[in-house]
Amino acid sequence: MANFAFNIAKGRVVELYNRVESNDPTNCAFILVPCSASDTEANAQDADDLTAALATAINEQTGGGWVRKTLESAELAALPSPDDTNNRYDVSLPQVTWTTPAASNNTTGLLVCYDPDTTGGTDANIIPLGHYDFAVTTDGNNVVLNSGVFWRAS
Repeated sequence: MANFAFNIAKGRVVELYNRVESNDPTNCAFILVPCSASDTEANAQDADDLTAALATAINEQTGGGWVRKTLESAELAALPSPDDTNNRYDVSLPQVTWTTPAASNNTTGLLVCYDPDTTGGTDANIIPLGHYDFAVTTDGNNVVLNSGVFWRAS
């Protein structure tokens, strides 16, 4: 499919990154959700929580060893300064590894979401930030995500 931002997240991702990095509130985190099916921006961008996003054609990949990844303050780099030279603000994700997803459990996309309280336990509380192309044909080897900058506000 395509990379796109969910409407609810537009203009907020740098703020939410800072909240996770600062552990404010306690137990907030980014959640990475691998997807076995994706949807178009036009159909999915209006979803205001993960439950609604997964009610579109987006399908979470849970088979063959794929799991959600939780990124807390310890995993994130310090909030960078704005890039005044290029008039933008970039934030990055760390390297993330899924250990040996089984063959034929392929992905099409990855959702990056914000969870204000990981102890809450419901998808209705998780805010989808962006959908990213993440087409992986699994063969039983580790899958390593080296995304670097995942959000650029300009």
